[in-house]
Amino acid sequence: MKLTVKPLKQKDAGRGLAAVDRAAMRELDLENGDYVVIEGKQNGRAVARVWPGYPEDEGQGVIRIDGQLRQEANVGIDDTVTIEAADVQPATSVTVALPQNLRVRGNVGPHIRNKLSGQAITKGQTVPFSLGLGPLSSMSGQKIPLKIADTDPEGTVVVTDSTDIQVSEKPAEQIAGEGAAGAASPDTPNVTYEDIGGLDDELEQVREMIELPMRHPELFQQLGIEPPKGVLLHGPPGTGKTLMAKAVANEIDAYFTNISGPEIMSKYYGESEEQLREVFEEAEENSPAIVFIDEIDSIAPKRGETSGDVERRVVAQLLSLMDGLDERGEVVVIGATNRLDALDPALRRGGRFDREIEIGVPDKDGRKEILQVHTRGMPLVDEIDLESYAESTHGFVGADLESLTKESAMNALRRIRPELDLESDEIDAEVLERLTVTERDFKEALKGIEPSALREVFVEVPDISWDQVGGLEGTKERLRETIQWPLEYPEVFETMDMESPRGVLLYGPPGTGKTLLAKAVANEAQSNFISVKGPELLNKYVGESEKGVREVFEKARSNAPTVVFFDEIDSIAGERGRNASDSGVGERVVSQLLTELDGIEDLEDVVVIATSNRPDLIDSALLRPGRLDRHVHVPVPDEEARRAILEVHTRNKPLADDVDLDKIARTTEGYVGADLEAVAREASMAASREFINSVSPEEVGESVGNVRVTMAHFEDALEEINPSVTEETREEYEQIEERFERTEAGVDEDPVSRTFQ
Repeated sequence: MKLTVKPLKQKDAGRGLAAVDRAAMRELDLENGDYVVIEGKQNGRAVARVWPGYPEDEGQGVIRIDGQLRQEANVGIDDTVTIEAADVQPATSVTVALPQNLRVRGNVGPHIRNKLSGQAITKGQTVPFSLGLGPLSSMSGQKIPLKIADTDPEGTVVVTDSTDIQVSEKPAEQIAGEGAAGAASPDTPNVTYEDIGGLDDELEQVREMIELPMRHPELFQQLGIEPPKGVLLHGPPGTGKTLMAKAVANEIDAYFTNISGPEIMSKYYGESEEQLREVFEEAEENSPAIVFIDEIDSIAPKRGETSGDVERRVVAQLLSLMDGLDERGEVVVIGATNRLDALDPALRRGGRFDREIEIGVPDKDGRKEILQVHTRGMPLVDEIDLESYAESTHGFVGADLESLTKESAMNALRRIRPELDLESDEIDAEVLERLTVTERDFKEALKGIEPSALREVFVEVPDISWDQVGGLEGTKERLRETIQWPLEYPEVFETMDMESPRGVLLYGPPGTGKTLLAKAVANEAQSNFISVKGPELLNKYVGESEKGVREVFEKARSNAPTVVFFDEIDSIAGERGRNASDSGVGERVVSQLLTELDGIEDLEDVVVIATSNRPDLIDSALLRPGRLDRHVHVPVPDEEARRAILEVHTRNKPLADDVDLDKIARTTEGYVGADLEAVAREASMAASREFINSVSPEEVGESVGNVRVTMAHFEDALEEINPSVTEETREEYEQIEERFERTEAGVDEDPVSRTFQ
């Protein structure tokens, strides 16, 4: 039967599986676990274990195999192969050869048998094999090429639980391959499409631009058009641009050459251009070929903005090579950059780079695929749920997720390090058997890794929960509705045709817990958190302050969902026209904030939280619906809220039995959260002072467990600390709240009372 080849899902790659269309399985009378021979072009032959096809392939005549099997069958994606049931014998014994630079002491046979169990193998074949943890091998986490030196019986056999695995004394390099050779040619990057996660749509576009013209030029001749000559991949660092270029070169079996910007630069006049010409001439001689230019902005910057003469000449040479008078032949240029706007505009036109493909930050499903790729060969314990890690790694690119898996593997390695003999060149096989990566290893690794795109701005997910915020139940509920619900229940907002609020303004007297609420909501929403302290954005140079605001929002967009927190926003977003002494920088910052919050570019999954205790100073345009459209008053706590706040701050203190929190709450009218925290701290300090003065230094350690904070200590603290909010101040904020409510109802044009003035 003839079937069309498609790539296998990332999680199933490397296991010798062929996912066959269920209709084809029924026609060939195949069952799950049977073996089939896959015959491709030029005597290409591979044997694989049958796996039921994916639901979307039903009736499509599709067989999905990974890059290893495609190379053995000598086929590419969308090629046609013939399959038939294979008569495969169980292997009695198999002799394998390890690479020369890998030394393992003891019987490693059971470990290899477990990894190869169920796979069909042939003498002379090279099988990519994972020891489990990259750091243990000298291959730095890559798959180890395991050579099949001999099998009993001969021919294609399958490894079972009873197969005896022997390790050859000769290294793999000395054994001449017979039969199928599974490894790719040394000059071709050994990366397949299954090694790329979360970029299915982008990969499809790249294949359409590069594979199709090289494999079927007659299609373009029939249409009477020139095939595309170049693809520009752009996006944040670490998203997989270089990896994608390597995979395409490997899959289409094209000549692959790359240009590294600094390598071709020379101090001698004309030599840089000559080296560039040589690369293209070499590619033409070996066509079909791919020329890959990584970080292309380093050799082709905008000519009007560069001061060097060499850069201008190199750009001109590159332009003429890509679309000059000479025919380029079957040479496709792939460029990669994370600074698209720095590129010379003459390169970004049809005939040179015909298509620009953005390789963006992966979403949740993409992150799960990437984690599956990087944990494919790792001995994970069963309770590790990759989906939960995909959900909690917002803003992580592929390189960050690779670091996460690598660091978790290193944590597992640190556990067994005391058992390793570091002076010996060999690793004990028993130690390898016990090596597993646990949930704790992953959690520890996650603490030390942050999204690479957010490293330049202060970012963290704060470690503060709603339990640590006393009282303020109504305020907390409004924040949940505004920030948590759109992120947790997007389908409800979509069904109701609602847009989530862009921003929230928390206002109230100092010390009422505005900053604490912002931190708690960022933690509960499980989103990235960028904290912006207003004055740090202001810069003496024209344009730099606005650039700072722009960069904050760019980072937030590319790492969504993100909470952007502006503390004391009145310091940078004051009423325009009021201050004439700041050279207009304040007004320009306000204008930039307005366009970022409600400009042409949408803020997808980005919420702004701003706090202020002087809302009367904030520019009124910032407070209208569509910008900071929810105005949440954080009031002076009432008696019940004060009781809740005192509970939070005394939760872990050794209180005496006579401490009456209800009485303290009744007598602290006008105290805000910060005042109550200071009262609890001062009472603890008084108890500590009394204890330290009553015992000698030697007795402190023995009797510290007897220390108690008494009601008398609290009464002393209340005499020391006065309420920070007066009745007049409280009334002023309540008047502002009334004005906001009237403005939202359309009764009053002026959103803020001028009572402060």
